[in-house]
This record gives sequence, C-alpha cells and structure tokens, in this order.
Amino acid sequence: MSNIGYPGHMELHEPELREVPVTAVLAALADDARLQIVRTLSEGGEHACGTFELGITKATRSHHLKVLREAGLTRTRVAGTSRYVRLRREELDRLYPGLLAAVLAAPR
Repeated sequence: MSNIGYPGHMELHEPELREVPVTAVLAALADDARLQIVRTLSEGGEHACGTFELGITKATRSHHLKVLREAGLTRTRVAGTSRYVRLRREELDRLYPGLLAAVLAAPR
C-alpha cells in the first residue's frame, strides 16, 4: 500500500484481471470462506469489509479479502478508516465467461 499524497487515501494493489493467471482466480475461489464472501458480493453493491460474518477472526477475514483482491476478483475502496469491497463481476464475466455463474451455482 502506498500513500499517494493526500491524507486518508491509500492505494491498494489491484491487478488488471487479464494479468492474473486463471489458476490464481481458481485458487482464490477454492476456499469456503472466500467463496462465501464472493456469494455475498454477487448479490450486488459494495459491502463494508467488517460486515462479513464468517465465524473467523478479523485478521483471517482481512487475509481472505486480500487474497480475493490480489486474484483480481474484487475491488476495494478506502474511505477514512473503512474499506468497502465489491465484486468485479463484469470484468470476470468478460474474461472468464461462465466461471462465476458455475461457481455460484454449485451446491453450498
């Protein structure tokens, strides 16, 4: 993360999805907690990072959100001390047609 010159703004590493190997995307989706986050995000909109009730510690939740972000699955917006995350659904569907739909349709 780097400060880009004005208070309260942090830049998070969010790769271009086309630069992420499909194996990294699949690995990110292969974890139950991360899949639960993606299922929630697939309902649309932004969600505050602290609102995901996964039965895990805050540090573990942060780790899972970082893995999803670095795999190109999510975007994170920093607003003061809060972070809001959303699914990069359109980009994912364009680059990997049907992937998210198949993963989300799988039995829980």
